[in-house]
Amino acid sequence: MKEYYEILGIANDASQEDIKGTYRRLALKYHPDKNPGDHEAEEQFKLISEAYQVLSDTEKRQLYDLYGHAGLADMDLGGFSGFEDIFGSFGEMFEEFFSFGNHRTRSDRPQAGADLRHQVVLTLEDVAHGLETSLEVERRVSCRRCGGNGLEPGAQRQTCPRCGGRGQVSQSRGLLKIFNNCPDCLGAGTFITSPCFNCGGSGMVKEKKQLQVRIPPGVDTGTRLRLRGEGEAGSLGGPAGDLYLEVQLAPHPIFTRQARDLHYQAQLSMVAAALGTAINIPTLNSRKRLEVPPGTQPGATFRLRGEGLPGLKGNPRGDLVVEMAMETPTNLTPQQKKLLKEFLKSQPEQKGKKIKIKGGGEGLSFEF
Repeated sequence: MKEYYEILGIANDASQEDIKGTYRRLALKYHPDKNPGDHEAEEQFKLISEAYQVLSDTEKRQLYDLYGHAGLADMDLGGFSGFEDIFGSFGEMFEEFFSFGNHRTRSDRPQAGADLRHQVVLTLEDVAHGLETSLEVERRVSCRRCGGNGLEPGAQRQTCPRCGGRGQVSQSRGLLKIFNNCPDCLGAGTFITSPCFNCGGSGMVKEKKQLQVRIPPGVDTGTRLRLRGEGEAGSLGGPAGDLYLEVQLAPHPIFTRQARDLHYQAQLSMVAAALGTAINIPTLNSRKRLEVPPGTQPGATFRLRGEGLPGLKGNPRGDLVVEMAMETPTNLTPQQKKLLKEFLKSQPEQKGKKIKIKGGGEGLSFEF
């Protein structure tokens, strides 16, 4: 007698998933609807069905592995006389493999509520200090009149006569059995004959709620804050969903953000850059005095430590990076033009001289 593993074409240590997958493929290949009048296919179908019956059962497989066919001598493996016997013996197996839509979520079971999303637009000042704000959120909540069951007080659900309360109806297509939600009860298995006057039988009503929200410092565009249980109510006792606040950062008139650092462009006249000066730099909290050394070049940057944004989860604050942009004078008077020309004539010895700027931050040192 041919070995069962050989019949299915699998190894002796094949997993149950491999056995099921192989059987499903072979059963479809040798199914009589695909091979009408083919007696060899019929016999092969019987063999692979018998092999699967043994190898898919842990106890039978152990006996077979230890003693071969002799270990199964006292067991009824079918004694198939025709395809009706095969289908009867393997009804549950074929339903598992060849039924569609059988695994469903019935509408009469508790369902979790839907999650909600709400966008919050923040300024850099909000990010720097955190924000406490009030939000109005519209969501579906359980109807107070019916308690969420959709029934008028005192009424009861009626069993659907079409599906007998199962919520599904089936159609057979040869070996295939196709399940669909019952078109009468829409999968619930029951009817509401006396719907709640307040919610119309849905068990839910829309409601607006004011929520006090604390947004921590350091958030950025794309940050999501989760408020548990503040989404829509669940049905039939299911848990409520969550509310996700999605942060969007508004453009700032003078600062740009790069992670925790802020960037600011300061305008400096060429005279002030050449002679050195002190300027007041705006920050998110106040103003800071910055000493600009003589000979500062366009694009030079200075870093004000700790004047950036805080980080989430206790990370240190970033810095304020100040970049120098030079202002070229316009509408010069004749006297100013004369002075600049005289200055230009006095500079031939400076031709090719390089100015180096070392370091960064407050207390910078410069080398000329």
